[in-house]
Amino acid sequence: MKENFSEFLQKLENTLKSVFYERADINTFSQQRGLPPLVMREIMATNPFSVAVPSEYGGRGVKVHEILSVMSAASYESLPLSLTFGINMALFMQPVAKYANESVKPGIFKRFLEKQNMGGLMITEPDFGSDALGMQTSNSKSGNHYHIKGTKHWQGLTGMADYWLITSRAINKDGELNRDIDFFVADVTQQGQQVKVEEYFDNLGLYMIPYGVNKLDLKIPEQFKLQPQTTGIKLMLDTLLRSRMHFPGMGMGFIQRMLDEAIKHCKNRIVGGTSLLNFDSVQHQIAQIQSFYTVTSAMCLHSSHHAGIEHDLSNEIVKGNSMKALVTDYMQKSAHLLVQLSGARGYRLSHIGGRGIVDSRPFQIFEGSNEMLYTQISESLIKLMKRSKETNLLAFLKNYTLTKEVANLFAKHINVELSYTLPQRKLVDLGKIIALIVNAGFVSEMALSGYRKDLIDNSLNMLATEVAALVSTFNHSSNVQVIEDYKEASSWLNFYSGKKESIPNSVIIH
Repeated sequence: MKENFSEFLQKLENTLKSVFYERADINTFSQQRGLPPLVMREIMATNPFSVAVPSEYGGRGVKVHEILSVMSAASYESLPLSLTFGINMALFMQPVAKYANESVKPGIFKRFLEKQNMGGLMITEPDFGSDALGMQTSNSKSGNHYHIKGTKHWQGLTGMADYWLITSRAINKDGELNRDIDFFVADVTQQGQQVKVEEYFDNLGLYMIPYGVNKLDLKIPEQFKLQPQTTGIKLMLDTLLRSRMHFPGMGMGFIQRMLDEAIKHCKNRIVGGTSLLNFDSVQHQIAQIQSFYTVTSAMCLHSSHHAGIEHDLSNEIVKGNSMKALVTDYMQKSAHLLVQLSGARGYRLSHIGGRGIVDSRPFQIFEGSNEMLYTQISESLIKLMKRSKETNLLAFLKNYTLTKEVANLFAKHINVELSYTLPQRKLVDLGKIIALIVNAGFVSEMALSGYRKDLIDNSLNMLATEVAALVSTFNHSSNVQVIEDYKEASSWLNFYSGKKESIPNSVIIH
């Protein structure tokens, strides 16, 4: 009989505290590449990946609330550890559980449960970052095997994973690559399936996780090809959007840690005879982190109900992108706020805030840069508005599934007419506005469950403030462009005459 989840989670949390603060010092080894074997061995002995193994194969059943809770427990202590969990559970184990051939699942999950194996996902290529559909890694069938050739890079767990989920495109009869994408499970312990690491990157932050360039020349048995329900592109979208809806799990513990550290420091720090916490601007800064904590909680609750592998998420671009982009922006802002509040002591790699700035920054880039995700949100919304012949943002959001319950809370800010054609910089701003309102919907939804009202009210007020600021930016016309030959006649030193001159009225901004 499996232990109940609260006991399972408590055991993991106790182990993390033991290995990070008693058996070893996280402030020391977090500045070094990799994770000490003793630390990883003790963490994996708690079998954290069992939450992402189907019950029929001995796991806990792939329940999203358990997966998010495990990620959150890890990120409270170590963001790189949480990302390691996320790579395995969201990008390898869940797609395998949903799409792999039934004949290969038992062996894969057995090794995750009994031998603490790890798995990662290979999509990104050196010349095709976010352009996944342009990937050049190829596959061709020969007998009962597929031959995969290509180069991938920036895969988390490079040289460390036992399994890889590898994307490629089939070579057609004309010798060209098909548009659709195929997924294969490679087992690096098997002959002909070893991945050659050509280079390890000196990644800035996330030191525990190895990244690099992976050369592929593999022969994969046909039964290890994933089986999409429709197309491989749909499979990829379902996988990536589910992963984006799991990002709040990694953000949750991290933001809570930033909040706890900020409150503790400001309560104990005495400036001018009074606690730093009594200063109004300090209250505002900590309230921001607390709002991020509440919004992220709402994301986790919503994902727990809607992001399971039984759901097809391939069309949930607005929801998935809104969660991933906003929570990763909040992670970075939380770390910055903590460092600012901590003063000089925060500007150290051994400080959780300083380390947090560096470790949380790539979350805004990988799995789709946030600017790209915000742009996709806007494009999706504008397409729907165009279809319904609506140009007023408020009118549309009052009827849109994800925002109709909260649109009126932002009415005075979003009662604006939109053009169906916007420059990309405006699409990014609009995407941020939509993401905030979508997540306000999740906060309102969480309020119905009995979540404490003071945190809900503060969060909705903070979200309204963010929306107001972004709408102001959106409405401001700016056509500023890069001047490539800027060096000509732009050196200030050439204009120094040695005497003080008055500023002409024509350049004074009123």
